[in-house]
Order: sequence, then C-alpha cells, then structure tokens
Amino acid sequence: MIAAADRARAQAFLDRFVAAGAVRVEPPVLLDAGPLLDLYGEDIRARAFTTHDPLRGEAMLRPDFTVPLLGAHVAAGAGPARYAYAGEVFRRQEDDAARPREYLQAGYETIGAEDPAAADAEVLALLTDALAPWSPRVATGDVGLLIAAVAALDTTEARRAALRRHVPRPGRFRRLMRRFGAPAAAPPPVPACDAPLAGLRSAEEIAARHARLAAEAEAPPIHAAQAAALEALLDLSAPLGRAAAPLRRLAADLPGLGAAVDRLEARVDALAGRGLDPAALDFAPAAGRSAMEYYDGATFALTCGGATVASGGRYDALTAALGGGAPVGAVGGVVRPGLLGDAP
Repeated sequence: MIAAADRARAQAFLDRFVAAGAVRVEPPVLLDAGPLLDLYGEDIRARAFTTHDPLRGEAMLRPDFTVPLLGAHVAAGAGPARYAYAGEVFRRQEDDAARPREYLQAGYETIGAEDPAAADAEVLALLTDALAPWSPRVATGDVGLLIAAVAALDTTEARRAALRRHVPRPGRFRRLMRRFGAPAAAPPPVPACDAPLAGLRSAEEIAARHARLAAEAEAPPIHAAQAAALEALLDLSAPLGRAAAPLRRLAADLPGLGAAVDRLEARVDALAGRGLDPAALDFAPAAGRSAMEYYDGATFALTCGGATVASGGRYDALTAALGGGAPVGAVGGVVRPGLLGDAP
C-alpha cells in the first residue's frame, strides 16, 4: 500500500519537473512485453511481472518508465523533447521479501539535446535541487569510459563483445578480463556423435561451440599493460573535478579512452555552470553500471540518510535499439519518494 504522503510528494516532484520545461507523460501500467523485456537487461527481465493473454500475447506490469516512454517517442518520430512522469512501477522481489513489489517513481528525461554534457548537467542539477531539503550526497560514474576501454583492447572482437555484454555485471566482467589475460586452455576434443543428441545440443551445435573454443585457445592473452590499465579504471575513485588527470594517464595504454575523457571534462564544466561543485562530487567510472543495463554514459546516484533515493544516467544506444537507426542522445533520472524521510 502506497502512503498518501508519498503520492503527494511524487506529485510535488512531477510539478517541479513540468515547471522545468518537461511534458507530462504516463505510459500504460500494462505493457506489451515483446522486445521490451530484452531491452531492460538480465536483472529487470528476471524481476518483471509478466502474464500472457490469448489475444494480446505476453504482457508485463511497468518495471520502469524510461523504455516505454522512449519507445513512444521514437514511434512518434518526435524531435528534441523533455518528459516528466510520476506513478507506480512493479518489480518481483524473490530474493528479498522486505523490498517493495510496487513503489512510486517520479522522473525527468531529456531526449535529443544538442549538447550531451549540458543535458547530463541539467538532469543531475534538477534532481539535486529537488532533493536539497534532504541534503543529498551525489556520486557519479561513467559507463562510457568502460565501453571505450574495452573497445581499445588489442584482442579479438569475440572477446571485446563478451566484455561489452558483461559491463553491467561487475563480477562476471572481472572474471572474464582475468581469463582473457591468461593463456587459454586447449579445448576438449570433439565427442564422437553421428546423430542429434536427444534433449541436448545437436552434433552441429557441439561442433560449432568447439570451433569457437578452439579459436579462443589460439588467441593470445590481452597485453598485461592493457589488463592492468583496465583494472585500474575499474578501481578508480576520486572527486569528479580531479578525475581527468588519472584517466589521461590510463589512456596511454588504452588510447580509446581519450574521447571519453573529453566528454567527461565537458560534463565537469557543464555541472560547474549549473552551480554544482565537481570537487565535491564523488566519482568512480564503474559506479552505477549495474543499476540499469541500458546505461552507456554518465551515471549518478543521490543518497539521503543512507538510502539511494534518486539515480539516473545516459542511454544513447537504447534509442538506436528502439528506433533501428543512429543513437539519439538521451539522459534521465528518477526519484523514489517512498525512501525519503521527513524534510528537515
């Protein structure tokens, strides 16, 4: 049961976002699942409430606002826009019965802005200002740095693709990285099989997998200097205003980082222009990468009283996945009113 006070607070956030220039939208509570579940990523897909209707097909209760909102924007062929929303989202909580299955989100999204750094700063500054009565602590990250670092690795495309796929999963990513940094073991021999294996893989599937393992065994390990630089990137923690210098040093071994660091410096300047002090903002490149798998650039989280009450990030690639064309810049953030205590 959502408290009336939380609904009133969500409405207050929504009013604030609309006053900042956003158009109010409200995607349906029940969505056609289809490709949307794949776009959410592994974690949310596993926690979505789904059902099947003989006429409608697979459907799901709204797990967040961003994907359906962006889908409607792309389908309408809309240009640059700002959107705001407030309402319930639904998540299964099979591993923690204490976490709510239904709760409120209020959010603000900007799509198609010409200046990505300015849009990032706009969203973060708006949420920080809205939460000012609760004295939020702001932490920032940048998934784009990790994606750029992976693209810069001197290794096979298959290995880069595997690492990109697991960027949102920190444990798997590190295990893969360390595996690729060591000599690969020889693949097992292909088992003799003249017919499809009932209930298992066919002989052709086994042979294809063996061929992939053989190619992996022939690939040389990722160079130690690049592996060390990527590990250092994962472990980096510094005030945002002082993060560029160590990142530039890592770019000596991962030259693809250069452009991503340029974007970070532009964001730092834009945040300062919005009245936020970059030296007072925590920064770790890996922060926020597991929050939503569709994030591919700047991320942020605002903590009040020990609880993460707001979060967000940039998701340019999601626009291409939904629209089938080139990425369109998009960034947004949400507040969870139910996690806020009383204002001071």
